Amino acid sequence: MSLATPEHYMSRALDLARMGEGRTRPNPPVGALVVRAEEIVGEGFHARAGEAHAEIHALRQAGERARGADLFVTLEPCSHQGRTGPCADAVIAAGIRRVFVGCADPNPQVAGRGLERLRRAGIEVVEEVLGAECRWLIGPFARHIVTGLPLVTLKAALSLDGRTATALGDSQWISNEASRAHVHEVRNRVDAILVGVGTVERDDPSLTTRLPHGGRDAVRVVVDSRLRLSEQARLLHLDSSAPTVIATTQQASYGKIRRLREAGARVLVLPEREGRVDPAALLAALGGMDLQHVLLEGGATLSGTCLRERLIDRVMLFIAPRLIGGDGKGLFDGAGAQRLAEAARVVHPRLRHFGEDLLYEGEVVYVHGTD
Repeated sequence: MSLATPEHYMSRALDLARMGEGRTRPNPPVGALVVRAEEIVGEGFHARAGEAHAEIHALRQAGERARGADLFVTLEPCSHQGRTGPCADAVIAAGIRRVFVGCADPNPQVAGRGLERLRRAGIEVVEEVLGAECRWLIGPFARHIVTGLPLVTLKAALSLDGRTATALGDSQWISNEASRAHVHEVRNRVDAILVGVGTVERDDPSLTTRLPHGGRDAVRVVVDSRLRLSEQARLLHLDSSAPTVIATTQQASYGKIRRLREAGARVLVLPEREGRVDPAALLAALGGMDLQHVLLEGGATLSGTCLRERLIDRVMLFIAPRLIGGDGKGLFDGAGAQRLAEAARVVHPRLRHFGEDLLYEGEVVYVHGTD
């Protein structure tokens, strides 16, 4: 008796999809495999926009063995003509018998039409196989395709008592080496890294991706409402294919804007709110650059503003076995919830260990009103 289940095969499809994560925009990452008589005879993933979709790679590898076989795909096959042809038509032409789908496509151009086309062709469709995992994977794409905005993940390292640094600002390193290595894996998959100018002044980070097997740098974004950033800052002098973007306001000196642009930075002059860059305007600008996933790496002022403006969609918190004490720095600055009933909640938690560190991930849900 076989132990293979639809979830087993979809898990493999998810692994394939993650191979393209962060490289497919404006498309989502997708993985697919063709199974015949419990044998995987074809598999593939979407590598980058303009190239064949996951289903096409899997079907090509399967060849004639696709006829009468099952297809497992993390996302509903597309039904419209984009840079490539409709995948639903290719699935039908290949003679697939059943299609197991992780989740429906949030793209209004698809939105169930691909599944309906398969059913009209007599193909059995089974939906929601590891649906939560598949939706998590395409979360940045879904946010962008529906709203035009990127998905924002807050990443931070915390002590057990919720501190990000000592009273003197010492934070290197709260988390362990394994946790920090995983952060670079995450940077390799996101589109942008967002920090406040205070973080740059304090740490002079490069905000690049450093992996043993190479990797891709994300766009570096610094929020600097008055352009305090030093022209000698490390992130202005990198050998990197990704640009550095500085978000400022009309309070900034034109001369400083010109010098930063001459140094190679892209300077965005954005509307302000309460004397600072309006974070909603910044996210709209980043969405307009087709950036789907932003990793918010601090500091406390910027993170606090984004929380109050309900702009943080996910958290990625590395909790280390340290106790710093009450005068240490917190994750958020500024006003917070006055009552627990008003506090944002983190739902669908995911827990992983990196040595003695605990990684807590989840989606942020905001309260829309209280009694």
